[in-house]
Amino acid sequence: MATGRAEATGNIAGVQVAVLAKAPIPGLAKTRLIPALGAEGAARLQRHLTRQAVRTAQAARLGPVTLWCTPDPRHRFFRALNQTSGIPCLTQCSGDLGERMHMAFRMHCAQGPLLLIGTDCPPLTPAHLRTAAYALRTGPDAVFHPTEDGGYAMVGLRTPQVNLFTGMRWSTDTVMAETRARARDAGLTWCELETLWDLDEPADLSRLSPAQSVALGLAR
Repeated sequence: MATGRAEATGNIAGVQVAVLAKAPIPGLAKTRLIPALGAEGAARLQRHLTRQAVRTAQAARLGPVTLWCTPDPRHRFFRALNQTSGIPCLTQCSGDLGERMHMAFRMHCAQGPLLLIGTDCPPLTPAHLRTAAYALRTGPDAVFHPTEDGGYAMVGLRTPQVNLFTGMRWSTDTVMAETRARARDAGLTWCELETLWDLDEPADLSRLSPAQSVALGLAR
């Protein structure tokens, strides 16, 4: 295993970025935040988080950016986002999170390395993505931004690695530890960058800066 920081320089322009996103449907999106925000407020937050994730991916100025949508790209929010940002909207496959992630890698890695992110990590910046892209271009088979809750906010691969995703117990505090064990068993090398945090629980809302609260539509 390799750990540490890579300098975001070098040939990273071809590294693709995929964003996985749920449609901002009340009762479907950000359900753990409904006690704090209500179903409509949680859905509104999901819209802001998705826009921010797309802006972050595009501002990194790497390779092509795609948005993988669930239930499908026909939701009016996704159609509007496609029109305003130009980002292609694709349909997530059925199955658990691991199957949906693996499908994105299977499709994209034929064209080159891919960084895959969700929409739940406000601290993730374009600089984080550029550093991860450089690390992936210059060394390991995989790169991760772990999160404080035991998962990860970003995974990057040069080739699909089905063993990292099949049969995983997602949304638990053992995801990153299990991923490390699987990577080790598969003989992969990997790099872990800065540990970040996800916006999942009501207590996480207090961690947002005033600027982030405004950007995410939470300021009153």
